[in-house]
Amino acid sequence: MALEMVIFDCDGVLIDSEGLSAAVLLGMLTEMGVEVSFDHFCVNWVGRSFATVAQDIRESFALGLPEGFEAAYRARLLTSFETGLRRTAGIGAVLDTLDLPACVATSSSPERVARSLALTDLAARFAGRVFTASEVARGKPAPDLFLHAAARMGAAPAACLVIEDSLPGVAAAHAAGMRVLRYTGGAHLRGRRLKHGDAVRSFDTWDRFPLLLAELRRGAA
Repeated sequence: MALEMVIFDCDGVLIDSEGLSAAVLLGMLTEMGVEVSFDHFCVNWVGRSFATVAQDIRESFALGLPEGFEAAYRARLLTSFETGLRRTAGIGAVLDTLDLPACVATSSSPERVARSLALTDLAARFAGRVFTASEVARGKPAPDLFLHAAARMGAAPAACLVIEDSLPGVAAAHAAGMRVLRYTGGAHLRGRRLKHGDAVRSFDTWDRFPLLLAELRRGAA
């Protein structure tokens, strides 16, 4: 089936935010006497909802999170975004030349994604086309969010291409019956030894995206 739409994840794909998220969350855990590695963050928490992350913290580190922890984390993170958040390098040129409808489907909260897109001058590009895990029963790696985005945009799942950075996001795209490319150019993945199998095509600079998109479209013709 021909491609009709591109679904972009937000954090780590449109915006280079995961390094900032790690610094804030791991710093708060350190303040509570628990040292968590950046590797653990990347492997277990990137692409997951905060509820899933919080559950892993409780189970893996036997740590009870105090009331208000999530709100405090989100407040600190948004403060760090005000000065440190940037687009991923080259995404603007991709969006300028993309000739397919596009939307955003993210595990971030509605407030966080709205502020993230505003700070990086991407809000207008996706106005009315941003979908969050708060709108579905199950977050990634379940397919719910991507299927919801496709339905709202009026596209068949098999006609959608997902751009993800996280393995849960890649798994969600596959479960939804969508094609997927993994973007690995974010600060949290750059230089790391990544495992995603031969079935997943990846790219680490946005200037490679048009060629990959053209290849997928030829294959679907």
